[in-house]
Amino acid sequence: MPRLAHARELESIVREVARAVTLPRYLDSPRLTKTDGSSLTEADTQTQRALATRVQQIIEAPVLGEEMTFGQQAEIWANAHDGLWVIDPIDGTTNFANGIPMFALSVAWLSEGVTQFGVVYDPIADEAFYGARGEGAWLNGIRLPQRKPARELAQAIASADFKRLPPALAQRLALASPCFSLRSFGSSALEWCFVAAGRLDLHLHGGQMLWDYAVGRLLVEEAGGVASGLDGEALAADPLAKQGVVVGASAALHRQWLEWVSAAT
Repeated sequence: MPRLAHARELESIVREVARAVTLPRYLDSPRLTKTDGSSLTEADTQTQRALATRVQQIIEAPVLGEEMTFGQQAEIWANAHDGLWVIDPIDGTTNFANGIPMFALSVAWLSEGVTQFGVVYDPIADEAFYGARGEGAWLNGIRLPQRKPARELAQAIASADFKRLPPALAQRLALASPCFSLRSFGSSALEWCFVAAGRLDLHLHGGQMLWDYAVGRLLVEEAGGVASGLDGEALAADPLAKQGVVVGASAALHRQWLEWVSAAT
């Protein structure tokens, strides 16, 4: 079956899980704090469990989820020789727990460390971003991007997570941003999708895990964008490594953004 057909099948599954498991717990799922300082709710664990079960209908394979222990993640990654699922059950848990309608379910299928297809679904906006390697990026059946990116940084709309950036870079960005405007939505998965769609021209983050960008990176690349680490090197498919990301909706924008970031770091 073509990868895009798998992506569409996955889209239906993610929509169903969001409707049956995630949304009924919206505004009714207290926020807890994990050992790494990030947020967790009952909805995260229940959504991950439901997704892990349902994706086996597409491909029977191991599942690596954000809401697993470090040891579990390491073991699954080391032994998933024929591919695996990577799940972020709710990206934007703090938003979810506080009633801010900006969060998403994210599921990717990886083979040999490379995302082959995946879905990011925003159940509040009812927007499903999905794509497959070599077969494009899509939003509710419409091919991305929806608009052409800015030509230069001074015209660009960017998203950035100041909290996780190196202090010198965060200060420089706050005081002397090269962009037209900065945004921060609290959901990395959606911010990647917004770059793919052309809603954002740039994205910058100081520390993402594989499940944060597994789908988004694919969608950005399929929509004509470019992503790298803060050092300009390729992002590694490693669930145990936290990486900074520099994302541009075009190769030219990415180059300009990376040059500014490098000079400001």
